[in-house]
Amino acid sequence: MSMGERLRELRLKRNLSQDEVARHIGITRSAYSHYEINNRQPVYDTLIKLASFFHVSLDYIIGGNAPNQSQEAHETADAANDSKEILKLINDMSREQRKQSIGLLHSVINQQQNSQG
Repeated sequence: MSMGERLRELRLKRNLSQDEVARHIGITRSAYSHYEINNRQPVYDTLIKLASFFHVSLDYIIGGNAPNQSQEAHETADAANDSKEILKLINDMSREQRKQSIGLLHSVINQQQNSQG
């Protein structure tokens, strides 16, 4: 897989536009687009920013086999942040709203489990 394909895959996994990635790392969308289609190679500083932004190693971006443990750590941190947000929302709800929300969560999980099995 080429570096451009990897960058595109990482971006799409996060449901981001090229413009969002470019703005975050401080380049133009056009420049980032050229990286994804393998027309240009990013300079070292940009590679570091991309690796940091996507929470992967430089090795992975330039052609390594798998994301490093940083990707797993990022996903764990995302889950922890989601949990904090959910708890905050629940704490702000009435008792009836909490019951409805828990019921909805159970329905979503059951629906997902039924569609997989």
